[in-house]
Amino acid sequence: MFSRKDLSKLIYPLIIEQLLAVLVGMMDTLMVSAAGEDAVSGVSLVDSVMILLIGFFAALGTGGAVVAGNCIGQKNYEAADRSAEQMVLLVTESSLVIMGLLYLIRPFILHVVFGNIAADVERSANIYFLIVTASVPFIALYNAVASVFRVMENSAISMKTSMLMNVINITGNAILVYGMKMGAAGVAWPTLISRMVAAVLITKMLMDEKYPVHLRRGMSFRPDFHMIRRILHIGIPSGMENSMFQLGKLLVLSLVSSFGTASIAANAVSGTIVNFENMPGQAIGLAMVTVTAQCVGAGRYDQARLYTKKLMQLIYVIMGFTNLAIVLALPFLIGLFHLSPEAAHYTRQIVIYHSICCATFWQPSFSLPNALRAAGDVRYTMVVSLFSMWFFRILFSYILGSFFHMGVFGVWVAMTIDWAFRAIMFVIRYRSDKWEYQVV
Repeated sequence: MFSRKDLSKLIYPLIIEQLLAVLVGMMDTLMVSAAGEDAVSGVSLVDSVMILLIGFFAALGTGGAVVAGNCIGQKNYEAADRSAEQMVLLVTESSLVIMGLLYLIRPFILHVVFGNIAADVERSANIYFLIVTASVPFIALYNAVASVFRVMENSAISMKTSMLMNVINITGNAILVYGMKMGAAGVAWPTLISRMVAAVLITKMLMDEKYPVHLRRGMSFRPDFHMIRRILHIGIPSGMENSMFQLGKLLVLSLVSSFGTASIAANAVSGTIVNFENMPGQAIGLAMVTVTAQCVGAGRYDQARLYTKKLMQLIYVIMGFTNLAIVLALPFLIGLFHLSPEAAHYTRQIVIYHSICCATFWQPSFSLPNALRAAGDVRYTMVVSLFSMWFFRILFSYILGSFFHMGVFGVWVAMTIDWAFRAIMFVIRYRSDKWEYQVV
């Protein structure tokens, strides 16, 4: 169903887009580090909340994309149009509600969720939170529309839009952080503006009727509950899984904040660096959703297995080289962030350990389940992920980090134990044929 050329056209733009997203995250952290570790820590704490929400809306987008992909596999483009329209409406309305709730519970997040943080860190977090929260509806809409383009095998559109978003972001950071010395606010305003521009542009492009799936002129804003149920059948379990995963990271971050500013900064910088290691797997995992959804829609499970195997092999090769390159470049990368000797030591320790684990069993724990989700097997992936996160990642973070006094490094060890369990469970599921009898 997919030639090598088809896969290349889908995968290469996704890798570039994910690389750009990681680069911008790194540039944000790098630029704000000029304002000190307090600013880095404050921004990273708020970003952990934003990533939770972005992950939830991205999962809803995946639900719409899987439904649209199945419709494309069935050559039912009218239904694919309806799924795209309903997903855009659902994501937009729900993100506006959540944005309002975030502003209401801001004191709870800053003082309870983040725990007992230093006054300077709290001040930076508060400024960044107030500005970046306004961008939630825009990044939610952007991710939803981008998922539609990807499932049409047109990942170049989201890549180009991402390029523009990143140029705006980095340019704004340079002006406001270095030029105007605005600290956390200097990182926040460009983030808001770039997300607004990207959301408007990519949504306007999806209204073009030249695309096989598009937002139709005169589209109805009334809910189509049958289509919404199909989207939520995939989106809600995936969203729950993603959100609970990020919530777990947030709870663990509260533990990390108790280890001191150096640990918070090391955790933030390590997270920024290792994003490059995960990036190829995340990009090709998105391609796996498109490919599997269309194969399943056409009833070709043999093709779904064939392409999943090919894509997993590709992920292993690319991530092996990527992780090795990060380890070799680590002294240079750490030097970019102006860390204290203590924070630099923690960062070096974390990244080397993460690289070893990432090159071996990250792939089956995070890329492989995309094939299961695209086939409609979302409840299994959700149950496994939630159990693994709460029992292994969170519980073991407190056991290793606090009880065994391993500090922030113990938190990262607990994370890899979580990966190992997921990998075993997802490989067992994939080798069975139970995922082939699910309904999208």
